[in-house]
Amino acid sequence: MSAFPFTISAREGAARTGVLSTSRGDIRTPAFMPVGTAGTVKALTVDQVAQTGADILLGNTYHLMLRPTAERVARLGGLHKFMRWDKPILTDSGGFQVMSLSKIAKVKEDAVTFQSHLDGSRHVLSPERSIEIQADLLGSDIVMQLDECVAWPAEEPRAAEALRLSARWAARCKTAFGTRDAQALFGIQQGSTFETLRRESADRLQEIGFDGYAIGGLAVGEGHAAMCEVLDYAPAMLPPERPRYLMGVGKPIDIVEAVARGVDMFDCVLPTRSGRHGQAWTWDGPMNLKNARYAEDPEPLDGSSACPASRDYSKAYLHHLVKSDEILGQVLLSWHNVAFFQGLMSAMREAIAEGRFAAFRQSFLDRTGAGSEA
Repeated sequence: MSAFPFTISAREGAARTGVLSTSRGDIRTPAFMPVGTAGTVKALTVDQVAQTGADILLGNTYHLMLRPTAERVARLGGLHKFMRWDKPILTDSGGFQVMSLSKIAKVKEDAVTFQSHLDGSRHVLSPERSIEIQADLLGSDIVMQLDECVAWPAEEPRAAEALRLSARWAARCKTAFGTRDAQALFGIQQGSTFETLRRESADRLQEIGFDGYAIGGLAVGEGHAAMCEVLDYAPAMLPPERPRYLMGVGKPIDIVEAVARGVDMFDCVLPTRSGRHGQAWTWDGPMNLKNARYAEDPEPLDGSSACPASRDYSKAYLHHLVKSDEILGQVLLSWHNVAFFQGLMSAMREAIAEGRFAAFRQSFLDRTGAGSEA
């Protein structure tokens, strides 16, 4: 019995909508988690993030263990109190960043040893240490197992090696996590783009038993079409009664197509990263506010939005802020983008509940495909 009940209220094809109930509040699914890498969703206050409709944030073990250190966060009352966010937090295990950001990383059976990208200091991250940081020091609500993610393209033997190490680490994480009433532990499916390996990974994770299951090893360079090919089968390999989380995804089209294939939870830095670089996501695709065509455009990004950044500022003003490299431009576009992603999730939840998701999906693909702007 999971600490967090998951109730699916409606289905249309593989798409589904429901609620993951936690001790800090309900998470409506499909859900998008804004990324608060270092204890902050970049450029936004937690009040602004909450106003967008976000039910949950993501924090990053790797960054927080290096600075300010997980022990310091614990002494200051845990991550929720530290960043002043009282809703659920999911923390990733740190494994992906160890592989992608650290100066040197050596993976062995017992742990991964790495050098900080900040100062070159040496650290060791084991499955047990990852659980300690996430569950005990940061105090996250949803804890992720430590895994090894391989970049794409990966040869099948290398992908198999990584998934089997990840499965052994998953068992160690489950033992270290134990039984908790107010926290949940998710396992991570690996296997790159190989269906037989994805099946093996899913089977091994289910033998261990987790509160939820993530699909890892995608959005690492394989492209949209290849990702969708994996999602044609990977979610269905995981228990239908538990939430499915696609890690690090992504663009709105990726999210819509993943929901159509049975995925419930997402995270990505894209909304705030795009905002800091002058890009707004809209129902007609991405919009580059650096473009001179907006210099005298008096219309807002979305006059019907409840988000002040979307509704109350003209594209001309946003263009001016971006071209002038004003911080406010980054704030407003990041705020708008997070609100747009939450609006997208809300619209999909409503469409699934009303049995019109297929029509919503087609309309979304037609509209964004025709109106995308680099």
